[in-house]
Amino acid sequence: MRYMPGGQVKIPIVFRAPIGAGRRNAGQHSQCLESLFMHIPGLKVVVPSTPADAKGLIKSAIRCDDPVIFLENKLMYAKKGEVPEEEYTIPIGKADVKRPGKDVTVLTWSRQVYFALEAAEQLAAEGIDAEIIDLRSLVPMDWDCIRASLQKTHHLMVVEEGVKRCSVGSEIAAQVQEELFDELDAPVARVAGANVVSPFSPPLEDAVFPHTETIVAAVHKLLNK
Repeated sequence: MRYMPGGQVKIPIVFRAPIGAGRRNAGQHSQCLESLFMHIPGLKVVVPSTPADAKGLIKSAIRCDDPVIFLENKLMYAKKGEVPEEEYTIPIGKADVKRPGKDVTVLTWSRQVYFALEAAEQLAAEGIDAEIIDLRSLVPMDWDCIRASLQKTHHLMVVEEGVKRCSVGSEIAAQVQEELFDELDAPVARVAGANVVSPFSPPLEDAVFPHTETIVAAVHKLLNK
């Protein structure tokens, strides 16, 4: 609606929606819908991982003249963290380097940020230095941040909770292959949910979606260590 009249009409609307598994809600309430919304031109897609980011990004989303899809992992509603009381916003499209590193770049967002940080601590004990980047915004995506990190590490992994087929990681891997291929020392690795309906059984659900150990094992495979 904003595009067709050349910007004469504004659509300042924010759609908030819960995503994610882990609450044993089976197939009806466990999906991650990021890639579905990313496929639609004109929508911005924002996925915060911390209370401070949630506040700063929701303010930016509300003030944006385009429609914004604001996705929130259900298991993070009780997450506590420092939140500035003063007025501030976080730009949509700006990633956050949660942990600098030199051996491998791990791109992730939402709840998987915390699994990735835990994995990085385990890897550090083995002498592997992982850079953890919280994308925060999937459309637009911070390609300057991705490029700068990949030029340093030359190894890239995307970690997400959504199923692997037609995932966010699929798109990132394709774009990196097209635009940053010369920076890669190995193929882009993807860690994602299995291509199945989310199980109700707790052990099966835990086996279907990525966790800390999944990420550690994938980094070992990527680096041949």
